[in-house]
Amino acid sequence: MYRAHSTVATPSWFSIIAALVAVMLWSAAPLLAALAHTSSPLQLTALTLLAGALATLPLSRSVPMARLSKGWQASVWLGIPLLIFGAVSSYFVGMRLAPAAEAALITYTWPVVFVLLSQWSRLRTLRLSGVIGALIAFSGAALLLLPQALNDGLGGAANGYALALLAACCWALYSWLGQTAPVALTPLLPRLLLVACAIAAAASLLVEGSPKALSSEALLAGIALGLGPYGIAMVAWDKALRLGQASIVGSLAYGVPILAAALLVVAGMSVLDWRLPCAAILVVVGCCSAGRRDG
Repeated sequence: MYRAHSTVATPSWFSIIAALVAVMLWSAAPLLAALAHTSSPLQLTALTLLAGALATLPLSRSVPMARLSKGWQASVWLGIPLLIFGAVSSYFVGMRLAPAAEAALITYTWPVVFVLLSQWSRLRTLRLSGVIGALIAFSGAALLLLPQALNDGLGGAANGYALALLAACCWALYSWLGQTAPVALTPLLPRLLLVACAIAAAASLLVEGSPKALSSEALLAGIALGLGPYGIAMVAWDKALRLGQASIVGSLAYGVPILAAALLVVAGMSVLDWRLPCAAILVVVGCCSAGRRDG
């Protein structure tokens, strides 16, 4: 999942192409998760994170962790894997309990949460643009949920929406830690994903029991999730931000909610309804508003 960087460089076609690759792969995540619906969610989480760790191995580098305080070492080696596990597993479970497109859209409000958290940690206050962006983005989510809630209640889907919001909060905290950590986390990503995979495997054994054989479709979808959205996409995004201008490259990521919803509709996993594209646009506008600086 993407996060903001402060790298400033001359924009290049390579950085734009790399960013578009990452955006397309992230947009495919809800569709791939829906295709793997026959698998147990925690087992799917472990498989996805293992594939992601293997896909990001080229990023692995040694990092001087010994000079960090004990608190930061614990945050990196335990806190971040727990957040990754929480984000991915909550996302997968949420999409089982609620409609996939709506749950995915709620998860994609995480950049707004990240902006608010970042502003508060740096300034001890919230910028007006951040508050307005949050209101716009969450009004998109409300546009999807309120009609159902007013008519016959959310029912079991309420738990799915809550888990999707939990996934958003986990990604926001992960990104905030990545921004404030005293060392670069990208070279540690393969090992962090492996630790998160071990946590997911242990949770699967405790909650879901012995591993079950996956269907070929679920197995391929799980591997694709790890190799793509949680693997190659992270590598491509890292390259794009280091070789291009962060403000230009970062703006491309706001198209993820719209593309993700479109893929689900085209694949027949979601019904096209006027509220879905309108909500996706509101989430994108909210993210853009929250991310811009006040004049």
